[in-house]
Amino acid sequence: MSETATLGVRAARGAAWSGASTLLLRLGSVIVGIVLARLLTPEQFGVYAIALTVQGVLMTLADLGLSADIIRSRDPDRIAPTVASLGLAAGGALAALTLLTSGDLAALLGAPQAGPAIAILSATLLMAGASVVPYGLLMRRFRQRELFLIALADFVVSTVLTLALVAAGMGVLGLAIGRVAAQAVASALQFALARVRPRYGFDRRVAGAVLAFGLPVAAANMLSWALINVDNVVLARTVGAVALGFYVLAFNIAGWPMSALSSVVRSIALPYFSRGPGGFAAVTSLVWAAALPAGALLAVLAGPLVEVLYGARWLPAAPALAALGVYGGLRVLFDAFAGYLYARGRPGPVMWLQIASLAALTVALVIVAPLGGIVAAAWAHVAVAALLILPGYLVALRAAGARPAAVIRALALPSVASVPCVAVAAFVAATVPDPLAALLVGGISAGVCHLVVVGHWLRARIRELREPGPDPSEDIR
Repeated sequence: MSETATLGVRAARGAAWSGASTLLLRLGSVIVGIVLARLLTPEQFGVYAIALTVQGVLMTLADLGLSADIIRSRDPDRIAPTVASLGLAAGGALAALTLLTSGDLAALLGAPQAGPAIAILSATLLMAGASVVPYGLLMRRFRQRELFLIALADFVVSTVLTLALVAAGMGVLGLAIGRVAAQAVASALQFALARVRPRYGFDRRVAGAVLAFGLPVAAANMLSWALINVDNVVLARTVGAVALGFYVLAFNIAGWPMSALSSVVRSIALPYFSRGPGGFAAVTSLVWAAALPAGALLAVLAGPLVEVLYGARWLPAAPALAALGVYGGLRVLFDAFAGYLYARGRPGPVMWLQIASLAALTVALVIVAPLGGIVAAAWAHVAVAALLILPGYLVALRAAGARPAAVIRALALPSVASVPCVAVAAFVAATVPDPLAALLVGGISAGVCHLVVVGHWLRARIRELREPGPDPSEDIR
């Protein structure tokens, strides 16, 4: 078997492991989220969202894009000591800074009660920075089984501790403590399962090259997180913690399928595109064939889904969920685009596109959130994604060697095939009065329809991914 074919098989196996494990863990997270929704108030959801927003944005800086360079490097062992030193220094500095300024950050974001949770979560920044090397090596080797075991341990520790502390009345602090404990376990397991020990050193030439690649990646990732979470900041200051709680629930629900799909895409895109000569069109079309119907179904079944899982008191989250489902589908597609650009050594366009998107979304949110609340904020995400991010990526892909027309053709069939299936679900949601029946019948009928319409096409694209040849989306010169 050729090296290219072997890479395709490894990527396909990695995707299978990543997809199955992520779906399993996501299902567990859904169940835990339902339990927490019965224990916490919408206001507490909103407060914790602010704390997680700070932690999520800073976590990308703690990585500094270093794990991505380990993944793509031709000689990861040579750069590993320098990468480890840079990661530890960045994580430690950010942890100390966040701890010292946690109260001020919370007040600045309009939720001073989030200060203690931000202080506790600062410890995760140090752990993330210290473990960039083993994480990068696991990703590079397509060790999705080991990554699943790490994620499972993280989930178990976080769930058990969080539920116990929340039930004991600790509220938001219980969530933060559970997150820190889980991160500690995950970081230790990364070292153990990657079979590496902490090795530190510093080579000035290696550091320069690593930072030249990693800093734009880290900036793009940070801006991506900010793009997703800037609405939390604006809503906290304009509509208050209660409305933010409904919005956070909607965003979390939209993240169920989309985070699972994004995890699969990120786990294979960079290592696959870094070493494979083609496959971009096949990967992109497969990603869209999964992301588009998932997002559309969230949109049309939002009301029944929220009422069945969380109860009628959370129904104000449903209109925002409808828009966020559509946005989530686009975001998964953008992950595939970014992976291709990173593999071509072009992190800069991703970063600049995120900057432009963040600026546009912030302006849009400041204008529409006071007028339309959480629903307007959700649709602002869709507008910026469709009108700015998508065209911007097509331009960047063209500069990296892909042909936009071929990319659009790869997306066409999944788009057309989703229309009748989503229409079936929308009809069921509109005509079946019982929310549980509407959810089950609508979801199952749409799923069966989708498999019937695109089943043969999906098998062909998977074969193309496993044995990639020349890719029509790329310029072959």
